[in-house]
Amino acid sequence: MSSLRSGCEILCIGTELLLGNILNSNARWIAEELARLGLPHFRQSVVGDNPERLRDAVLEAAGRCRVLICTGGLGPTPDDLTTETLASTFNVPLQHRPEVMADIATKLQARGRTMAAGTEKQALLPQGAAVLPNPTGTAAGMIWTPQPDFTVLTFPGVPSEMQAMWQQTAEPWLQQQGLAQGTFRSRQLRFWGIGESTLAERVAPYLEYTNPTVAPYAGLGEVKLRITAWGENSDDADALIAPVEQAIRQIGGQDCFGGDNDSLASVVLDQLRQRGQTLAVAESCTGGGVGSALTGVSGSSDVLLGGVIAYANRIKQDLLGVPTELLEREGAVSASVVEAMAQGARQQLSSDWAIAVSGIAGPGGGSAAKPVGLVHLAVAGPEGCTTLEKRYGCHRGRDWIRGLSVGDALNLLRLQLI
Repeated sequence: MSSLRSGCEILCIGTELLLGNILNSNARWIAEELARLGLPHFRQSVVGDNPERLRDAVLEAAGRCRVLICTGGLGPTPDDLTTETLASTFNVPLQHRPEVMADIATKLQARGRTMAAGTEKQALLPQGAAVLPNPTGTAAGMIWTPQPDFTVLTFPGVPSEMQAMWQQTAEPWLQQQGLAQGTFRSRQLRFWGIGESTLAERVAPYLEYTNPTVAPYAGLGEVKLRITAWGENSDDADALIAPVEQAIRQIGGQDCFGGDNDSLASVVLDQLRQRGQTLAVAESCTGGGVGSALTGVSGSSDVLLGGVIAYANRIKQDLLGVPTELLEREGAVSASVVEAMAQGARQQLSSDWAIAVSGIAGPGGGSAAKPVGLVHLAVAGPEGCTTLEKRYGCHRGRDWIRGLSVGDALNLLRLQLI
């Protein structure tokens, strides 16, 4: 049977994953790492905190794969059953590892914490297993080969701990095993202002490629195209990606705002930084969403001066200088008022540019003339002000409207800065 085993599988453990209480980000992160390393990866599974079902899942994987990567269930609580279940599955006794216990005690002492009941179970590993150290947390993992041609790697479910353990110990170990079959490289292109179906139609010939492959993904107002290539080495794979990326960027034009880890906020900040210019924001329906997106980017303080969350008309008048008669005549959700908000923010904060948003995010507050989902956006700059009206509808709810408003506001500025 061992000759039939190949590749890697991912097994995520935790009832909270099955219930949807926690997003399974670990599987995605590990899958990307396996692809980067050129390790074949054929299956992902999720199982709850149940020893019988966990045992069945491990035995099934043992008949298929060479390496099983497990996350979750390594803590001190009674439902953390991964280690003891793995040991019992292969009829191997648990051993107390004093070096693991000493590491736990040192970390708890440094944090001013006492050892809670159940902590000592984290120092138990199956006989013959190697410790997979946890540089940041107390839950150590293991690298264990309970039977020929089948190895289990265990990690805690906390993403930051898992990633540190992977990079420090697991990745070097995997690279030494001779499992890699070339390498995969990926490049992600990001688009705003174009629908997934429209973009897919424009790049249709590339969606038929087999190496590299091109796959679309849609999110909140954004479409992504992931270009993935396999090569004997990273240079070969990158060389396959480059001409496809160039062609798709030309097809996408201004709708393509960046790649990989870029965001609309990071791109806008870079544009302004290159110009040596500054930005202010004035927000009503987004309630600070634009400012939050910008300040989520490290180093934004050298561009973003500040902002005003102007929900009440009185704040629009007093802090942004929006004329009372304009508010009474046009209403807060109007092109003229959002333009005045942008101009007021630019003046009051002495910035080169300003973004303003005003709208009806719902679920109430709409009318026939101004329905839920109506949002007005404005960008004021050295040469004047540009406004944009959007009608998002109300079928996807308040958060959807607010999220799209943030993206469209940033994109409106991005296009002004091109």
